[in-house]
Amino acid sequence: MRTTPDPLKAFGLQPIKGGITAPRGFLAGTAKAGIKYPNRTDLALLFSETPAIAAGVFTTNLVQAAPVRLCRERLRRSPSAQAILINSGNANACTGPRGQADAERAARTVAQTLHVNPRQVLVCSTGTIGIPLPMDRLLPAIPRAAQTLSPNGGSAAAQAIMTTDTRPKEAAVRFQINGCPITLGGMCKGAGMIDPHMATLLVFFTTDAAIAPRALRSALRQAVDVSFNRISVDGDRSTNDTALILANGMAGNTPIQEDRPGWKPFTQAFCSVACDLARQVVADGEGATRLVTVEVSGARNEQDAALAARAVSRSLLVKTAWYGGDPNWGRILCALGYSGARFNPDHVQIRFDNRLVVRNGRQAPHVSLETLARIFKQPAFRVEIHLGAGKSSYSMLTCDCSVEYVKINGAYMT
Repeated sequence: MRTTPDPLKAFGLQPIKGGITAPRGFLAGTAKAGIKYPNRTDLALLFSETPAIAAGVFTTNLVQAAPVRLCRERLRRSPSAQAILINSGNANACTGPRGQADAERAARTVAQTLHVNPRQVLVCSTGTIGIPLPMDRLLPAIPRAAQTLSPNGGSAAAQAIMTTDTRPKEAAVRFQINGCPITLGGMCKGAGMIDPHMATLLVFFTTDAAIAPRALRSALRQAVDVSFNRISVDGDRSTNDTALILANGMAGNTPIQEDRPGWKPFTQAFCSVACDLARQVVADGEGATRLVTVEVSGARNEQDAALAARAVSRSLLVKTAWYGGDPNWGRILCALGYSGARFNPDHVQIRFDNRLVVRNGRQAPHVSLETLARIFKQPAFRVEIHLGAGKSSYSMLTCDCSVEYVKINGAYMT
């Protein structure tokens, strides 16, 4: 079996413990606010001991939650932040002017509690859409979360932001730039409503590197593009997707600039951590039992390669076949045909874990369906597609669609 390569080890990076609080000067705390789930932490507070350079990437959904609008506006005015408040259980989306006011009230309460500038506070929410935040429970929980702020609080914070996730998702690495040790950490949540540009994702990164604001924005866009924009669980794009990074400069390095010394090792580490977290999201997809890499090559251009890879990764017929261990390659060819990519179907080749299944648009000779079924029953495998139309390629990470996915999403609100 060809497994999906470890994104960290691909660049010779060794993971370290600590997640979002692994870099110097970052603290995290949690509290039980009782927003949706009783007797579990559902509020996380991330704090930098000094104001940090900040950057964000947000959902492309036209319907955007109040916290998304708040973060967008604050980062547009100033690329700086010192604290992030995250709640699970309630998305604060489609809640009108009240939702916007509630997001701003939460930010003010954080600022008053931590004695920081209110404009230096960002807010993120995840959970059920259309229900106002229970501010009578959320606001009193903020000081309790602040009381638990700790440099060892990363894992607890990753746990607190989960919704339908079955496990917390975090990663961190340490590397050097011109002999100066740099640490970059991250955490995220997401298991359903996951699709490129972005997904039901809250993603947070921290680093003690000193970096110029423009370079940080560029590095974040690059990291998100190769990771969270290349995964799909169910083809749905959320109202709350947010990826934020804070860089507090406490490593003391010469500030990183684009395409200058230090830029390459920083972006490699950043992309590796982002890819590791994205892989954790798909592996924990709602009801998922298979982790599938879809690789498209031989396309006319990258746009066509991406269209083809995304169509296969999103197809419910393909994903249910994977779940059932049914080697129905015709569904893959069908998805390629409606993807919008231009190619000659008679030139297509498809392989499962490097085993030729389709040659020139037809089933390859001597294909054993029993052998293919065994491949599909593995916990991880690859679908390799060559369109025979050019030299461009694109890859996606996706999963199967199981009965459990329907159960989870058939009763999410109730």
